[in-house]
Amino acid sequence: MTRFTRRSVLAASGAGSAALALAACGAGGSATEGPKEEGGVTAITVGASPAPHAEILKFVSDNLAEAAKLKLTITEYTDYIIPNQVLESGEIDANYFQNVPYLETQVEENGYQFHGYAGIHIEPLGLYSATLKSIDELPEGGEIAIANDPTNRGRGLGLLASYDIITLKDGVKVTAATPADVAENPKNLVFTEIEAAQIPRALGDFAAGVVNGNYALEAGIKPSEEALILEKNEDSPYANMLVVREADKDNAALVKLDELLHSAEVKKFIEDTYTDGSVIPAF
Repeated sequence: MTRFTRRSVLAASGAGSAALALAACGAGGSATEGPKEEGGVTAITVGASPAPHAEILKFVSDNLAEAAKLKLTITEYTDYIIPNQVLESGEIDANYFQNVPYLETQVEENGYQFHGYAGIHIEPLGLYSATLKSIDELPEGGEIAIANDPTNRGRGLGLLASYDIITLKDGVKVTAATPADVAENPKNLVFTEIEAAQIPRALGDFAAGVVNGNYALEAGIKPSEEALILEKNEDSPYANMLVVREADKDNAALVKLDELLHSAEVKKFIEDTYTDGSVIPAF
């Protein structure tokens, strides 16, 4: 998959209402040195997945940022790798797309010095199919698409295990599980790992596929209606959060942005907007 970004400039300041513009984002862009204040307004650049993360940020920009004297520039990324790379390089001030297990894996693999604030929302993982209407129709030897990144691969296998479709070996940490850790597989399912973003549009090539909530949203899939099985959210470790560089974790503007993302207004926006259960507040 060719990776690309869509940059949405969503400005809210005392001078006027939010503005929207599109511009290309290239690796040659100049690095930032953290949020910058000008005229009493602090500019923050945030990298986010298009849905629901950028949608939630746009709500903040349009409705809450002006009073908080913040100006948000939202850069949308369609993969899970680049947002941390550009946060590390300083091209953005924060990102909003990942959960704790994924962040921990990225830090371990890449040595990032990042700080994650508290969880904002949960997107239930689901198993979907272009042909099956019920989990009971899952065929013997069926091929299942799962994400190829470590955290979401394990999370997908954990979803199947939570419904007793497979079992995992004793002692295996779900967030690190691989197909080699499957202990029992009554239907002899075959697991194929592909990039998470590709799974929704590749469902026709598989018996079923495990799809992340944000990619289901982008593909127009309704989890509450179309999922064969859906992740259980009780005590979920997969809440998505705002992440910044460790050196910036106490920056007043970034702390304020995180507070806005945990506001009653944002909670109501999530509940009113994602009525199909695809996004659930985590606070």
